[in-house]
Amino acid sequence: MFGLGWPEIVALVVIALLVFGPEKLPQAAAQAGKTLRNLRNMANNAKTDLQAGLGPEFADFDPADLNPKNFVRKHLTGELEDDWNRPADTVAAAAPMAADSYAAEAAGELGYGELPPYDSEAT
Repeated sequence: MFGLGWPEIVALVVIALLVFGPEKLPQAAAQAGKTLRNLRNMANNAKTDLQAGLGPEFADFDPADLNPKNFVRKHLTGELEDDWNRPADTVAAAAPMAADSYAAEAAGELGYGELPPYDSEAT
């Protein structure tokens, strides 16, 4: 959750106990929950109003696509990631292998149209 581990969560709870005290901590937590719920509702309403104002041609518009990182990922590398994450048997069926692919497989080389193994944790 937000990159927080157990030590960080325990530290936040201890700090909250020191700042608010045990009597007012439940009230502060309830108020924080209400505020977070209100902010989430306002963001959802703003997104709905924006989509309604843009018209039907932008029905699939997502404001997160305006983030440059998401925009580049969606428009430039989306097809590449689809190919990387596709199972090897569907790639082999989509692109016929060359006649000498068996020799290439024995030598550890990739055949025509065969994608190298992709490790998402390595990048």
